[in-house]
Amino acid sequence: MSKDDTRCSERMNIAIDGPAGAGKSTVARRVAEKLGYIYIDTGAMYRAVTLAANRAGIEPTESDELGAIARRSEVILKPGAEGQIVLLDGEDVTDAIRTRDVTLRVSQVAAHQQVRARLVELQRKMAAAGGIVMDGRDIGTHVLPDAELKIFLTASVQIRALRRYRELRDEQKVPLDQLEAEIAERDRSDQEREVSPLVCADDAVVVDSTELNIDQVVEIILNLSRTKLAEAK
Repeated sequence: MSKDDTRCSERMNIAIDGPAGAGKSTVARRVAEKLGYIYIDTGAMYRAVTLAANRAGIEPTESDELGAIARRSEVILKPGAEGQIVLLDGEDVTDAIRTRDVTLRVSQVAAHQQVRARLVELQRKMAAAGGIVMDGRDIGTHVLPDAELKIFLTASVQIRALRRYRELRDEQKVPLDQLEAEIAERDRSDQEREVSPLVCADDAVVVDSTELNIDQVVEIILNLSRTKLAEAK
């Protein structure tokens, strides 16, 4: 049995894609915990680069400058007691990357080819040994096209906005209808960008979480992973 065959039968890679607010990060983290896999939040990596750009006064339209800051920024993800910790050049920015300033700009920053090329390179290295649960918007179609299990997790715009609203701290609260408009615009931007747009991979399993809770979604993915592992043996 080859090294690749061993990886496939024992520790596969799981790609979870979907639009903003679909619950990808929470689901992916729990699936990874259940399987004993490593969770990689690619969205957090793009947010970290966006934060670095904001701090440096770089506008989301400045492609070369964004590419340069992506290449020189050290972004490290590591597990923590309350979830994944995000380090930017050694600084814990786990909370800082979730501010509205970052949220409103990350889609624009992530659309630049130079930024995506650098972060995709890092993401593929992380997944090389298998045993990875990675979530994002182009994981199954571009980052890990050979992932053994691909999930496209979605939900209605209204439900996604409501979930995001409930996550916001009081000082960050904005009207629910404004959040719905922002998420709809984020969907449009992600789907229409030229570089690695948000699309459902042909071999992905679509999971609509509109009427499902987190535990139900996690169990669906765990059952799919068990089936895939059984088929690989």
